[in-house]
Amino acid sequence: MNQKASWKSTWRAGLYTLPMLILVGIFTIYPIFKSAEMSLQENFKIFTGEFSAYGFKNYQILLKDRKFYQALKNSALYVLGVVPASLVISLLIANLLYSIKRLQSFFRSLYFIPFVTSTVAISVVWSWLYHSRFGLINYALTSLGLPAINWLNSPDYAMIAVILMAIWKGLGFNILLLLVGLSNIDDSYYKAAKVDGAGPWQRFWTITLPLLRPMLFLLSVMGVINGFKVFDEVFALFSGRPGPAGSATTLVYYLFQKFYVQNKYGVAAASGIVLFAIVLAITLIQYYGNRYFAKRGGE
Repeated sequence: MNQKASWKSTWRAGLYTLPMLILVGIFTIYPIFKSAEMSLQENFKIFTGEFSAYGFKNYQILLKDRKFYQALKNSALYVLGVVPASLVISLLIANLLYSIKRLQSFFRSLYFIPFVTSTVAISVVWSWLYHSRFGLINYALTSLGLPAINWLNSPDYAMIAVILMAIWKGLGFNILLLLVGLSNIDDSYYKAAKVDGAGPWQRFWTITLPLLRPMLFLLSVMGVINGFKVFDEVFALFSGRPGPAGSATTLVYYLFQKFYVQNKYGVAAASGIVLFAIVLAITLIQYYGNRYFAKRGGE
């Protein structure tokens, strides 16, 4: 580790990472370029590899499809609903767990269980919770004098049902990483703040939040990427359907339908490239935004 970098050490490091680079190239980089090429091939036939010509017809079809814009809207609503709420709730729970010294490992494992549980199993449980007549959520609503909601059969509540389930499922992973970030903050900062008369909210705002910014940035980036790729939750919760009247169709579900159901491979590839471009653009905005606020905080 303390040796000066040289061509020999660089080549040695390259050889160590070569197996993983090969796997990444075959299963990640190559499919991206292949999908980009397929999106430009008109009338592509997947079994023979034949196509009529190169062009932007698939993108034209995509941009004229109202279902694509509905899927884009649903994906954006999912990300806006899941990522901020999950981060806020996770940060609150992580602070509470960090202040509890006894049974901290037990509660940490308890919150992490949903993250490692099968999405199908979770969807079965939440389908029961969302049941219009016998569900626990509607029972609680009617007990409070509120009307019951037809969660899984109403286009107005389908995406809300997916969002609530996704928030609950992802809390464990966020909480675990935030606890790691909290444990890396030196207690001397809090002791000095207490001496200066800072209250709990001031200590959280001026110490905890700035020092957790790298972890929050990581979780937000991962949340946005995973949010735009959501598919399992919708597929499992609505038993293979994209919600009532397609109201829960997301971008990946739209791609799935075009590729595996309608056999429109070029349009499916085009939607995948558009999804890749959207996620890349948002990630770059997050990256440079985080750098900007980090510089402002260091001034």
